[in-house]
Amino acid sequence: MERSTNGTRPRVVTLGATLEKLAGGFDFTEGPTCDAEGNLFFTDQPNNRILKWSVDGRLSTFLQPAGRANGMCFDPGGHLIACADERNELWSIAPDGTVSVLAGEYGGKRLNGPNDVWVRPDGAIYFTDPFYERSWWTHDTMPQDGQHVYFLSAHRLELVRVIDDLAKPNGIIGTPDGKMLYVADISAGRTYRYDIAPDGSLAGKALAVDQGSDGMTLDDEGNLYLTGDGVGIFDQAGRQIERILVPDERWTANVSFGGKGRQMLFITASTGLYAVATRVTGANVSK
Repeated sequence: MERSTNGTRPRVVTLGATLEKLAGGFDFTEGPTCDAEGNLFFTDQPNNRILKWSVDGRLSTFLQPAGRANGMCFDPGGHLIACADERNELWSIAPDGTVSVLAGEYGGKRLNGPNDVWVRPDGAIYFTDPFYERSWWTHDTMPQDGQHVYFLSAHRLELVRVIDDLAKPNGIIGTPDGKMLYVADISAGRTYRYDIAPDGSLAGKALAVDQGSDGMTLDDEGNLYLTGDGVGIFDQAGRQIERILVPDERWTANVSFGGKGRQMLFITASTGLYAVATRVTGANVSK
């Protein structure tokens, strides 16, 4: 791991902590998210399963098949919201594994393939909908007229396109007060922030970091964690303050805080699940 690039700041990673590989043998890990107890859920998309890493260090399968789930996030009621791109859908998965389809179309056409998702404190949902051609699809053309970001109201009756000017939106995360949204344009190599209005609309687009990302998370100090080549950690001014390397993996897909004290950073990186202890606490965790 690389140390902070700003010597006046304490490190984000706990002093002396090292990156630990918790489990391996996966085809492509994604979608890490933490429940109210600190258990981590993540996906192995090619193998069509959602797995659980418990707070006591046990790995189990939560759901299989799992709709080729990708990005995930828990809602305030304890349901797992999953980007299930087997059929280009957004799912809500109850604790017992029962699935409800929340969205699958916009404007009378199938979604491209929901990729990553964040749930606002009131239960409303933002998700990205890029186009990555999948081997399990029978189509090879993009259903929508572009790659966009959508808002699904808390009562689940209104689906609105809220961002339509990005090349390929991918990672997404919002602040715990529900007032700011971060979205990564992975093709353009940029991550933007937006002000969130109560009705779900967005305004005040601004460049947050001059780098794209696959998945992302935030900590309680407002630092933003971006993925791809390891994990880059950026302060609120967009300066990189630390970087976590995952040298044995070709790609770092996503990150999430979890564990009993929410001070463990979990990293899904291609074939493995990794974790490192942190001084900070995750900002977006279920209560």
